[in-house]
Amino acid sequence: MKMQNILRRALLLSAVWAVAPLHALAAEPATPADRPNIILIVTDQQSAHMLSCTGNKWLETPAMDYIAANGIRFERAYTTNPVCSPARIGLMTGRFPGYFTSADGKQPRENGGAMRVTELSPEVQRTHIAAYLKRADYELAYSGKSHLPKPLSPQQLGFNVLSGDPRGAGAKACADFIQQEHARPYYLWVNFMNPHDICYFAINNYRFDAQPQQKTTATGGVANKLLLDAMRLPEGVGEQAFFARYCPPLPSNYEPQADEPAAVTQLIDERSFRRRARQTYTDRDWRLHRWAYHRLTERVDAEIQIVLDAVRRAGQEENTVVILTSDHGDMDASHKMEHKSALYEESARIPLLVMHRGTAPAGRVDDTHLVSNGLDLLPTVCDYAGIAAKADPRGRSLRPIIEGKTVDRWRETLGVESQIGRMVVGDRVKYIKYDAGKAQEQLLDLKKDPGETRHFTAEPEYAELLDRLRTAYEKEWFPGR
Repeated sequence: MKMQNILRRALLLSAVWAVAPLHALAAEPATPADRPNIILIVTDQQSAHMLSCTGNKWLETPAMDYIAANGIRFERAYTTNPVCSPARIGLMTGRFPGYFTSADGKQPRENGGAMRVTELSPEVQRTHIAAYLKRADYELAYSGKSHLPKPLSPQQLGFNVLSGDPRGAGAKACADFIQQEHARPYYLWVNFMNPHDICYFAINNYRFDAQPQQKTTATGGVANKLLLDAMRLPEGVGEQAFFARYCPPLPSNYEPQADEPAAVTQLIDERSFRRRARQTYTDRDWRLHRWAYHRLTERVDAEIQIVLDAVRRAGQEENTVVILTSDHGDMDASHKMEHKSALYEESARIPLLVMHRGTAPAGRVDDTHLVSNGLDLLPTVCDYAGIAAKADPRGRSLRPIIEGKTVDRWRETLGVESQIGRMVVGDRVKYIKYDAGKAQEQLLDLKKDPGETRHFTAEPEYAELLDRLRTAYEKEWFPGR
């Protein structure tokens, strides 16, 4: 497995560097040293466990592992909302997407509604991340996927858009930018597409014989090509050996949750490809889905490596804060689900890595602090930029934790919303209140049942804990909801 991945990565890197401009390899810029450059790298649909540094032996992610080895990995990091556009609204504004109102007067807790946000209040216009960084005299640059409503589009907010390509070409544009001379510190937001292309596995209804066969063509172009590449079996490996040695096994929480909430069932049923996957995919199909998901994650890791190499060649590692996260995860066969939007760990918990070489301690895993990438990114970035910032008052700067300092009175619970409900995460427990249907209210115990295979809502020994989390939900996170 390891040799196959190394060979695959070598081919990927040789392909992207073959067309890299020569001047991007030779530039030696100088950057002011008083405040750091800040690079935010956002992957798409990457679950928290999809890095080899987490112990996942079915993929190799040396670029992401490098950030973790030279910085900190937050083990208990969550998105504000586990779907693309709402999550990105959170990253840009430091607020829950449900804070906003779409053109039809509703909370934009799903993609369609989030893209129908047509105006921002004066307060948001003054306090989104770009507004703060402009006041801090930072140069703003953006690359790749946007998926933000027009009032929050990078162009609208004053970012210099380097590339609209969320794959290899975007990575090379960022490398070129990094190695230019900069009179001011910069904030570079790099948005990659993958491993999001795994979405098309079910959308296109891929099924498999000895080799992958495309049955429909709901999408086309680059996404389909990359998915087909990711689905290919290793060269020279037969099917029996592939499933025995190379293909990830089924997850331990493969079966649907006992007494599955009606809201989750409705989420699956509202899109035919989700329903089809649960009803018709065999164990073999789900394992191949997992194989492709891991390969697409390796692909985006190779693109991240281009950005990291540019920082190193520019001699700016010690003057650059690198933050890596994702908008949300993917269910990846857990509970016989794929895609996102659910409040299960696979969908809602995301990677969050921060590196500031020479300043912050290296190689740490923080499994203590509950972190929201949407709420906490803005105050963290602005802390490094030297400007006091506030959006949602529940957001906190992570800089003291990153730098190994003692932090008093960190949050004990954390809120997460989705299109089907909201939840409060506590000390390895979760309280979920779904919008409708059977099992509307749930208490999950991640210590006793990390796979979320059942809920403990009605068990007497959890009554006091359930009341505490209900109170946190109603008073701290989602009043009136």
